[in-house]
Amino acid sequence: MSAAHRLDERIAALGLDLSRETCDKLLAYVALILKWNKVYNLTAIRDEAQAIDLHIADSLTLLPHVDVARLADIGAGAGLPGLVLAICRPQLQVELVDTVDKKCVFMRQAAGQLGLANVKVHHTRVEKWQPEAPFDAITSRAFAELADFIAWTEHLLAPQGKWLAMKGVYPSDEISRLPGGVRVAESIPLTVPGVDVERHLIVIRRD
Repeated sequence: MSAAHRLDERIAALGLDLSRETCDKLLAYVALILKWNKVYNLTAIRDEAQAIDLHIADSLTLLPHVDVARLADIGAGAGLPGLVLAICRPQLQVELVDTVDKKCVFMRQAAGQLGLANVKVHHTRVEKWQPEAPFDAITSRAFAELADFIAWTEHLLAPQGKWLAMKGVYPSDEISRLPGGVRVAESIPLTVPGVDVERHLIVIRRD
């Protein structure tokens, strides 16, 4: 199966309507990850089919839940899910944060090559980061325990904003350790087409 056909199948299974131009950019992004991986070890995945399923399709499960204007992706790594969201939503302002310099260099290069004018990349520790304006949503994908994620990013969130934490198995223990002043507003099971793993989106808001 070609990469384009595989991606089209995953997008259809997710019920998303993405243009051919968007799909082509997603495929170009996959190619960049695999190319840089040979030298910089950005992710553990080296296979194109796996990259489409475990990186792109997994990130796309978040897309229907991003109904905001400004989003921060914390511990973005190779740009997942932030760059995927930025490709699919050109009007969405996405800021990516990571402490690893080579990953930030890659994300800047990818954003430049893919023509993503809606992306900014920050090489910093998130708890020390002071952006120009707060964010409507803050996301992470396997970044940290929920309590730490909230503690390190609370200063970044707009008053009515929300945290969108992408997790695997339902994180009951982590939820029980959430600090006061926040609550789980929603827990959404996510299905990644072609991947038999348990995934959840935990939506957290201030009380």
